[in-house]
Amino acid sequence: MACSDHQQAVGCNPSSCKDDSVTNQSCTHHSCIAIVPIFNHLDDQQMQEIGKAVRPAVYKKNELIYRAGDPSEALYIVNKGKIKIYRLSESGKEQIHRILTAGDFAGELALFKETTHDSYAEALEDTQVCIIRREDMQHYLLQYPAIALKILHELSQRLEAAEIQAARFSSEKTDTRIALYLAECADADGSADGNSDQPNLEFELPMSRKDLASYLGTTPETISRKLAEFEEAGYIEQITHRRIRIRDLDGLLMI
Repeated sequence: MACSDHQQAVGCNPSSCKDDSVTNQSCTHHSCIAIVPIFNHLDDQQMQEIGKAVRPAVYKKNELIYRAGDPSEALYIVNKGKIKIYRLSESGKEQIHRILTAGDFAGELALFKETTHDSYAEALEDTQVCIIRREDMQHYLLQYPAIALKILHELSQRLEAAEIQAARFSSEKTDTRIALYLAECADADGSADGNSDQPNLEFELPMSRKDLASYLGTTPETISRKLAEFEEAGYIEQITHRRIRIRDLDGLLMI
């Protein structure tokens, strides 16, 4: 029996699909578990066991996954697509904290205590999410302690990133924040030939200029103006509205 359209969409191997509905469900969820750093160290049988607790969900572009104040009762894992995590100021201004892509997760505080979300999660594009309830995750944390260590490692990286971002807001000018962000995009993209030691100097911005402005604490107009100035100075080339090539990385880092 061939995989369903949904199973193929999440990376299911058609040869492994069976008529048995439980097997089909495991096939559907296994790919989601396998790409997550907190789970991918487990063996195949252990990942299949966790996959049984997964509930899939699909969100359309701009659809809210949860709101600030909603009960935090599950771990949300991105299978495909992108999600932005943001807060709203008292004046209603949006401040983006993170962009989640395939393999990233949110809602981890629910694993340790009953609480509510302090931020919003919104799909930046059509997105597939795997959801695991708190009770199930707590069971797996006890059964596989290495998962807890992986989660702590991820949280420590997020804390470090938040501290760096806060320091930039308070001590660096807008030009520098934008330039450093472009350099980080190039570094995160890896090289075109697969050698991650060398950045790929051509990449696509992971978010719109409006969202980028929110993330960097400026305005969309400033983002557009500064990118134009960088291009005129020979630091970058704007291939399309989202696609950028860095022509002078050293010069960019000196801004």
